Amino acid sequence: MCRLFGMTTGGPRVRATFWLLDAPQSLHAQSRRQPDGTGLGWFSLGDEPVRDRAPIAAYENTDFAAAATHVQSHTFVSHVRFASTGAVNVHNAHPFDMNDRLFAHNGVVQGLDVLDSWLTDVDRALMEGQTDSEMIFAYITAEIRRRGDTTAGLISAVRRIAAELPVFALNILLAESGRLWALRYPEPNELWVLAPDLDGEGHARHLDGGRQPGHLDLSADHRTPAHVVASERMDDDPGWRLMEPGELLVIDGLKATSLFPFDPPAHPLTQADLSAKEASSQA
Repeated sequence: MCRLFGMTTGGPRVRATFWLLDAPQSLHAQSRRQPDGTGLGWFSLGDEPVRDRAPIAAYENTDFAAAATHVQSHTFVSHVRFASTGAVNVHNAHPFDMNDRLFAHNGVVQGLDVLDSWLTDVDRALMEGQTDSEMIFAYITAEIRRRGDTTAGLISAVRRIAAELPVFALNILLAESGRLWALRYPEPNELWVLAPDLDGEGHARHLDGGRQPGHLDLSADHRTPAHVVASERMDDDPGWRLMEPGELLVIDGLKATSLFPFDPPAHPLTQADLSAKEASSQA
């Protein structure tokens, strides 16, 4: 099953090396079960999205290791792929980039011919590959443009998909500069969050000694609070929380808000409803 990783500090630029390479369940380690692609996305000093993608596993990809070691950003989205739709090539590797946003997806949505009919030629022009994930992102992007608000557009798009298309799982990471949206929908695939240790007003508490929940060691005396979202717990930190089915987590800076705006899928899929390739990718 594809694995998602997202992180944001809301402002300060950090490296994500621990989570991508060094954690007990780093994305590098998880990629040994996800052979079909890897990608890391971040935001440049000009706050433009940048991606490094390849159609090979992360543990085989020296560029992934180099970027994980050296890139600094306030917001990251990374993904390791087990293909369910679309060829194994760089254009189908996540994360995708549209209108200054990064996007990665884990799950299966069927009825792509119907979904395609919702898109205009302008929407399709943003796509590079052939995955259900990128088509979903194109539709979300179109709804964001129509609504004029990222959260409202994401909710609108997911509501229509859930009402009209067969859905097994629709776990999503969507990022803008300094902001991150994480969706677990409905329940087959897990999504976990590790929040920083903040006081009641959203300020980081002073922490001493060792890596603390949601904090990244930059030096012996400098730690930066961050929210981390991942498909599985990446270390033994007790602060990891399993997101609820249907939960949309909106992280703006260091403020996180949980929303529950979705009904259950109108046409839910089970493992038995999936093709052999789809079922293998979700195992």
